[in-house]
Amino acid sequence: MSRIGRMPIAVPAGVTVDIDGNVVSVKGPKGELSRTIPKDMLVQVEDSKVVVTRPTDEKEHRAMHGLTRTLIANMVTGVSQGFTKTLEIAGVGYRAAKAGNKVNLTLGFSHPVEVEPPKGLTLDVPAPNKIVVSGIDKEAVGAMAAKIRSYREPEPYKGKGIKYEGETIRRKVGKAGGKGKK
Repeated sequence: MSRIGRMPIAVPAGVTVDIDGNVVSVKGPKGELSRTIPKDMLVQVEDSKVVVTRPTDEKEHRAMHGLTRTLIANMVTGVSQGFTKTLEIAGVGYRAAKAGNKVNLTLGFSHPVEVEPPKGLTLDVPAPNKIVVSGIDKEAVGAMAAKIRSYREPEPYKGKGIKYEGETIRRKVGKAGGKGKK
């Protein structure tokens, strides 16, 4: 059995889980999420816990067991607590500024980069060198953070660019400098 797949998902107070065929809907204080799960996975709500079981030990069912459980657990966590990703901007002149619900990034290009969050996500700029992406869908939060990071990924020589908070950039030694061929 999958160690992750067989763990029950605790449903906190104020969160409801509805199962309609292979569509799982989760409602909570922060919002509502629904997802279509693989048709073979069996999902049941028992005593404020969600249990995911698989029909057989075939390779495909084993692969989907833990994934299905984790997707449902992320939905429950999202509607009750939400998810955030923090990005840090490093570099001289690199900064972010909030304008309405959009964020303007100055990243050394000849033009500012304007980022507008999709529905359900919010972008905050607590400092000129920090961007906080938050929302209830873990997948959407991670995708938005990755998109913002892709505008100027951190480079290994000076470490300039946008990186995740806590991410370490492997640095490289630059040119030897001063000692050329004679």
